[in-house]
Amino acid sequence: MLSKRNLKLAALVLVLIIAGILVSSCGGSRANSRTEETAAANTPAAVEVTTAAAIKRDLPRFFEATGSLAGDQQTDVAPQTSGKVAAVGVEIGSAVRRGQMLVKLDDAELTLKVEQAATQVEQAKAAVRQAEEKIGLKPGQTFDPNRVAEVAAAKATFDLAEKELRRAEKLIESGDVSRSFYDEQRARRDQLKEQHDVALAQARQNYAAVEVARTNVANAQSQLALARKNLSYALIVSPIDGFVSERTADLGEYVSPQQKVATVVRTNPLRIRIDIPEQAIPEVKVGQSVSITTSAWPDKNFSGHVARIAPNVSAESRTLTVEAEIDNSSGALKPGQFATVRILQERTEPAVLVPSRAIVTEAGVSRLFVIKDGHAEQRVVQLGQTEGDLIEVKSGIAADEQVATSGLERLSDGVAVKQ
Repeated sequence: MLSKRNLKLAALVLVLIIAGILVSSCGGSRANSRTEETAAANTPAAVEVTTAAAIKRDLPRFFEATGSLAGDQQTDVAPQTSGKVAAVGVEIGSAVRRGQMLVKLDDAELTLKVEQAATQVEQAKAAVRQAEEKIGLKPGQTFDPNRVAEVAAAKATFDLAEKELRRAEKLIESGDVSRSFYDEQRARRDQLKEQHDVALAQARQNYAAVEVARTNVANAQSQLALARKNLSYALIVSPIDGFVSERTADLGEYVSPQQKVATVVRTNPLRIRIDIPEQAIPEVKVGQSVSITTSAWPDKNFSGHVARIAPNVSAESRTLTVEAEIDNSSGALKPGQFATVRILQERTEPAVLVPSRAIVTEAGVSRLFVIKDGHAEQRVVQLGQTEGDLIEVKSGIAADEQVATSGLERLSDGVAVKQ
């Protein structure tokens, strides 16, 4: 039998064993609790997103290409005469009308030449009047040498002598006058005829002087017109309505016809040329509607129409050049801007569209997130044309599927979401 001392020791050992079991049990529970807390902490929270359904609709189709805008007309303006710049009427960006002054040259010498030419015209006209008065010709009257006083007087005397000679011929036959009298009458008639012929020749000669004087007037008037034209060249004007894109002439500078003084461009409408592939030729026609966008106005479309189509296809690129005119009445577009052109086609095709904000594009790869059963499913998609704030998805999604439109930066494939 055990002694009392041994019994006490056995009881103490038993108590210690029971206490150890209890401590171990409590410690395990706390460890399990900490593990569960850690697991819960490591589980990511659901990402809050907004969604939109992919929609299906018939979409008008268009051909898209890029090109640079150009002015409808652009002209380098050069003077038609040499001279020193006396005045400058425009600066870069100035709006000008056709005929408006760009630059004015010093015109003192040209004005003097006009005055000299005008004086020469008056002198030539005075010479005409003097020549006409000499033969009795009134302004605007047709020349008839028989109306000249000297000619008329000589002809009257000659006609009288002719009559007297005819009478003498009859009298000599009857024996009433002598032969010597008849010879005197005939000699007198011949002398007066010669005087008439001389007067007639002189009158015609004097009229020739009138013609020369009139020619001199015409020549002087031509010189006057030329002088006035040269004077008009001193005023260098815009040949078109538009804007000054460059002004190279400065006050006091000497310019010549080989030197431009300004460049004027008409900016409404603007032109743009694009090349379309051979297979798209049947779908492009003159008058067809087009729209363009630029990086300066990414959210704005500018309308226009196909104005001209080249008659031939390029043998090198197998493309056809098309020129469109774009309305620029607002003045927002500028020549030289790079633009994306869309030529609207007559056909429509069904398409699946999603909001543009649902697309994430990185390194040339476009993707979106479809929301299913509370989780995000990442899909790589092929994009098509845009339609307002929607964009066509050619592959990778079906109509009516829900796509995330916010919180995209926090989404990844399989992430839990809440709407």
